Amino acid sequence: MTDHRRHRTATVRERKKRKRRASQCGIVNLRYRRHLSEDRIVNMERHANQSVFFFGAILAMIVAIRSFAQPAEDQAVLAPIHAMFDGMSKRDAAAIKAPTLPGGTMVLMRNGKPTQMTLDAFAERVGKPGTTQIEERIHNPLVRIDNDLAVVWAPFDFLIDGKVDHCGTDLFNLVRVDGRWIIAAVADTGTKTCSVKRLRFG
Repeated sequence: MTDHRRHRTATVRERKKRKRRASQCGIVNLRYRRHLSEDRIVNMERHANQSVFFFGAILAMIVAIRSFAQPAEDQAVLAPIHAMFDGMSKRDAAAIKAPTLPGGTMVLMRNGKPTQMTLDAFAERVGKPGTTQIEERIHNPLVRIDNDLAVVWAPFDFLIDGKVDHCGTDLFNLVRVDGRWIIAAVADTGTKTCSVKRLRFG
């Protein structure tokens, strides 16, 4: 073999070695890049989960704060309403009047026709002795407050001897006088088709 051929053969072999080395380096680099990509994906998922947990915790805290703060204020507004209902159940005219504003009014809507009376007249009417047990219950009251003025909107059931006689929606207007909430006016609707009402209000 001539020197020229030997040189060409050595050169070819050297090129093949370089290609093999380059190929091996490429595989190693590819594996390394894949490993880095997998690590990055895991880290991104971990950070995303941490962010979701963090914001979820903040949202839960905000809801908890509102749920603790708002009901206390709402309960103060609802207290005179429950006091009136308690007086009605006992047929106690004085107890019915106690949480109301003197001169307060009531409007009962029945079949599209209003019946108006004062809260005092309502108390005297319901407070008369009777043989039946009456009870009024409200559900899911919606309370709105602005300074010393409040409104309560709530579906209700009116029971006689433990059975629903009629139902509808109560609307209470309340005012705060000397730090105490009292009922200034009441309006309601009434119907005997209570199954429909229950489906609507849940």
